[in-house]
Amino acid sequence: MTTALSARFRSVFFILGLAAGLTGFAQSTPSDALEAVIGKWRGRVGTPENHTDWAIEIKRDAQGVATGFIHHQEMNFFGLDVGEVKFADGHYILPPFAWPAKLIDDKLVGRDAGPLKMSVDLARTATLPTEVPIPDLPTGPGPRWQTKMGGGIYAPAAVRDGVIYVGTTGGTFNAVSLKDGKILWAIPAGRPVHGEALVTDEHIYFACDNGFLFKLLRADGKEIWRYDLGDAQSPRVLMHPTIFFWDYKAPKPVLADGALYLGAGDGGFHAVNAATGQRIWRFAAQDNIRGDALVAGDKVIFGSFDNTLYSLRRVDGTEAWNRRVGPVNTPVTLVAGQAVFGTRGTTIAAVDPDTGKTAWRMFMWGSSAESAVVPFGDFAYTGSSDLRRITAVEAATGKVVWRTDIFGIAWPAPAITEKIVYAAAGGYEPYQVRHVGGLCAIDRGSGKLLWRWPAPKSAHQYEQGFAASPVIARDTLVIGSMDGTLYAFPLEN
Repeated sequence: MTTALSARFRSVFFILGLAAGLTGFAQSTPSDALEAVIGKWRGRVGTPENHTDWAIEIKRDAQGVATGFIHHQEMNFFGLDVGEVKFADGHYILPPFAWPAKLIDDKLVGRDAGPLKMSVDLARTATLPTEVPIPDLPTGPGPRWQTKMGGGIYAPAAVRDGVIYVGTTGGTFNAVSLKDGKILWAIPAGRPVHGEALVTDEHIYFACDNGFLFKLLRADGKEIWRYDLGDAQSPRVLMHPTIFFWDYKAPKPVLADGALYLGAGDGGFHAVNAATGQRIWRFAAQDNIRGDALVAGDKVIFGSFDNTLYSLRRVDGTEAWNRRVGPVNTPVTLVAGQAVFGTRGTTIAAVDPDTGKTAWRMFMWGSSAESAVVPFGDFAYTGSSDLRRITAVEAATGKVVWRTDIFGIAWPAPAITEKIVYAAAGGYEPYQVRHVGGLCAIDRGSGKLLWRWPAPKSAHQYEQGFAASPVIARDTLVIGSMDGTLYAFPLEN
């Protein structure tokens, strides 16, 4: 593992330990106590609602320090050095999450650690989890058509009346025929477009990295007005092997009662008159806002990279409440009456839209929560990051129903039908975790992977596959790839 990668994951794990309230033990390391736990340990960790098979091998390094090496299929680490195992106040402090555990009857046992109420139950083992090979699966129906768009596509497509509307990193915004992929019109927006457009009967609204919110005529792309969001100088870093603050999203404007609501890269959150393009009010968060807002009655709720979830009064932009939750990079969505969002602090949470009080919280096992949570019936579905999994949960409680590995970085939100969950993934190489790009179909009831269409791979690109979410339109699944190809796949019966 490279120094840069090691630093990244160690810092994430340290933050998680602090967030879980598991640090603060007096640090001492009696050698006889540590000698008692040298070896391989495996068992169940987590909560009754969200648990997993976990293993750690504890062995002495070259300097004689007792060191933990985790093996975990859901985190996709196999022999990752996570640092020193300590003994303090009668507990073994297990990295990387600083879980406290006692040695009882040759088992490492810990109960109800921190606010997430994590439990640890490990026994000695002769075998450790290993990387699962990508299964030999059907490749699905294949694309009905594909169109090169001249720039990478990170924004989900918007589809209305048989026309696809999508922006690219090439600085264009495009209208494309759903039937055959023909470009109907295109405009030079001027800079990359990373967010989904809002499409109404007559108009289109989208944000661009040149700092403007655009309003266009839907018929021909003619510009009606542009509003200055003030974030033209905000930096954006896409995928890179050693720089990890990957910033690939932009919010979709939300329309309610004649006002548009969206955040910007400088931390500004705006209410804009949809008819005139004039500012109604602006609220200043302390870091960028990349997720869609949720309008909930007389309030609008959004998250920021300043570690805060905000609720503002729509009438004047004043704060109703805020909660410190970790850096938010996802849309806030309404699931079973709760405002649900994910953080790069590796949790997904549901809060009461009126008060911000937490209803439930789900740990993502060291993975950033990058995907929107999509409700469907009594359940909700979401992607992840290094976890590589699509997760199905009970919408009301957050209890995990199933998790399915799609073998790539699962940033896109899944698209749902009555029987199938369609999930897309990106691939990156070199990287600490094996990620390969593709589009997958998953049985909605069981979580069984039905087919996987592997995304084309270029020897000259670090990234391949998908960061944009798939969208269902009529009998077609539409998705854009990071290499700039717009695809249409036939939906299955």
